[in-house]
Amino acid sequence: MSTSDIFIGETIGTALLTLLGGGVCAAVTLKSSKARNAGWLAITFGWGFAVLIAAYVSAPLSGAHLNPAVTVGLAIKNSDWSHVPVYFAGQLLGAMLGAVLMWVTYYGQFLVHLSDPEHIRDATLGPEDPHPHDQAGPVLGVFSTGPEIRNVVQNLTTEIIGTFVLVLAILTEGLQDGGKGLGVIGVLITSFVVVGIGLSLGGPTGYAINPVRDLGPRIVHALLPLPNKGGSDWGYSWIPVVGPLVGAALAGGLYNIAFA
Repeated sequence: MSTSDIFIGETIGTALLTLLGGGVCAAVTLKSSKARNAGWLAITFGWGFAVLIAAYVSAPLSGAHLNPAVTVGLAIKNSDWSHVPVYFAGQLLGAMLGAVLMWVTYYGQFLVHLSDPEHIRDATLGPEDPHPHDQAGPVLGVFSTGPEIRNVVQNLTTEIIGTFVLVLAILTEGLQDGGKGLGVIGVLITSFVVVGIGLSLGGPTGYAINPVRDLGPRIVHALLPLPNKGGSDWGYSWIPVVGPLVGAALAGGLYNIAFA
């Protein structure tokens, strides 16, 4: 794979991932959406299908990492870091583009939702709050993740564990076939792994398990001209970046010890 193929493939694939994944969050969350209040099952399966579609599209160009954690895990497994910066760049750009496309798709719903008096009240911070940009706004969850209980150790550990499961599953795909890989079936299995992680481990933090899936849309949330949007919760933003990278490194290390 050439550098340009990797960058283009990861940009397109991660854009599709965040467009469709963020799209299901918007559909379930925003007022005047036909899918509003569809619930956690809709979100988990929506993200699983997002992975499926994005990976099928981008695999011929870049191998469909779509996630810096996956890139790190594969780099540790293969002892090859030469293309890691290109993967990271395409993934972050794609995540931001996908978030913008999601906002365009739900533009009217965002305006209706954020003009509701209840949400305006939630987005209004008291003068005693010294860090308004650290507070989660009323639609931030459409763009990025956040904890149900704010506990740094638990939140970080949850992201480490969830990403460890994801990356270890990806690294071990195809070992039953003499290490030849599973081809297109591997994409389907990975998608179900993402659904399983969401259903089983997603409750505490919303299972980012992907640094750019969280950081890219969070940057877009901070930049978009959304009225009454509130803050982008930058105080939490490092956890869904650091946690997945640590989880990926642990999965890559275990793979080399136990499976290589």
